[in-house]
Amino acid sequence: MAYALNATDAGYGMAAGSSSRLRLTQRGRLVLIGLPLMLVGALLVLGLAMIASPVSAASSSDVQFPDVESVTVLEDDTLWGLAAEFAPDRDPRVVVAEIVELNNLERNVLQVGQQVHVPVN
Repeated sequence: MAYALNATDAGYGMAAGSSSRLRLTQRGRLVLIGLPLMLVGALLVLGLAMIASPVSAASSSDVQFPDVESVTVLEDDTLWGLAAEFAPDRDPRVVVAEIVELNNLERNVLQVGQQVHVPVN
């Protein structure tokens, strides 16, 4: 004996003539409404941050390079001594840091005969 099972018998179908309405769960509402709103809000904040950003590219006329002098290191020369000699009005610590940066020195040691660029007043 065979039984025929149709969709309405199993509770999956609808009775003839009834209308169906899509019912969203709370999670469905979050996905369909909340997630797009969050994305739009994030894009709005990102756009405002880009507009209000104080960082701007400096034009070539705004960039000031320090005056430098090329010096050959002698036997008793030190970074501190060069800083005091060529920029006596400035803080020697700052000048030493500039010498290290200008010459890409890995250590704060100078070699006799080495050519170094030293910022001057």
